[in-house]
Amino acid sequence: MKQLMFEEDVQFWFETLRLFGHAAYGGSDFGEVVAAASAVTAGDYDSWHDAYRAMADRLYAEAADAGPVTARDLLLRASTYYFSSEFFLHGNPADPRIAAAYDRSVECFRRAGVAEPVEIPYEGTVLSGYLYRAPGAGPKPLLIMHNGFDGSAEELHYMGAAAGAERGYHVLTFDGPGQPSAIRREKLVFRPDWEHVVTPVVDFALTLDGVDPARIALLGVSLGGELAPRAAAFEDRLAAVVAVDGVYDAGAAVTSMLPWPREEIVRRARAEHDEEFDALLAAGRQASPTLRWACDHGRYVLGAATDREFVAKYLEYTLEGGVAEKITCPVLVCEAADDLFFGGTQETEPRRLYAHLDAPKTLLTFTAEEGADAHCHVGAQRLAAGRIYDWLDRTL
Repeated sequence: MKQLMFEEDVQFWFETLRLFGHAAYGGSDFGEVVAAASAVTAGDYDSWHDAYRAMADRLYAEAADAGPVTARDLLLRASTYYFSSEFFLHGNPADPRIAAAYDRSVECFRRAGVAEPVEIPYEGTVLSGYLYRAPGAGPKPLLIMHNGFDGSAEELHYMGAAAGAERGYHVLTFDGPGQPSAIRREKLVFRPDWEHVVTPVVDFALTLDGVDPARIALLGVSLGGELAPRAAAFEDRLAAVVAVDGVYDAGAAVTSMLPWPREEIVRRARAEHDEEFDALLAAGRQASPTLRWACDHGRYVLGAATDREFVAKYLEYTLEGGVAEKITCPVLVCEAADDLFFGGTQETEPRRLYAHLDAPKTLLTFTAEEGADAHCHVGAQRLAAGRIYDWLDRTL
């Protein structure tokens, strides 16, 4: 997709497109995003924060005197902009602007009243999430949704949760370890054995009234396109799994940029010292807005002290070694034709995952002609939701 703004900063453009896309389900307004983005200096994280924080604050204040429906709409958009304002600040997890904006984002979303907040028991603590109930009586299918490397449970409202409820699905969203509420409030970092996250969520789902236990599906977004299939390989109560988009080896996004074989990258990333590797990552940060952001955020959510330690930990997120082949339920693998993170020069990550599946499988490619070729089809949420739920209708 053509970059309409931030032509020299693909990461800022992607996050802007992501915000545009949330308008489909009330999470933004096009003009508001244009106004905020126009006040941002490319590559300047502080200016990004200030622009979106100011927009969010204006909407938050206006909601105080608005009627119920208007207030709901204002609060949903404010929630999005508050979350976006702190998105690029994670190079310093102690920055007080992170908690201030994130807490306000969650407050706004909950006050909007579009879903029921839930707490899911998990290893002596809880995972925060939301339950969307479809109208009508009788058992209904349930879609469990989680985000990926950087998205939130609240954001999933615009990326399929609201769409599910209006199609007759109960939807349960949650933040797992490493994801916003878990890392910010419980200090839980990502873990590669995601089945130990999903199993307690399925346990919780089975306690809910009106859920058909034979029709529980799992959907993961972005890095969740590796995490959800990983969980499905070990959790046999799932009737289907959806990867938006499919990821076979998350670390390939990093290894493809480095001049060594994967085995050597793993060894050097785990070494106590490697000045050459450190220098290469430092140079990469200067050249690539995406690598700069990924390393900053990755250290935070994976609990790494250095960029190289982040790489070492991130390489553990893979379905190699026969994991993908263990999945037995039907799998929908989504693919973006121009994926910023998992495209690959020879074979895309979705196609690698698809090739390794022995279970019933479907590959669904989204294209530039459809306006849906970006990572996770941001900017084309209604198109993506329609196709995904139609597949679930046929499968469950």
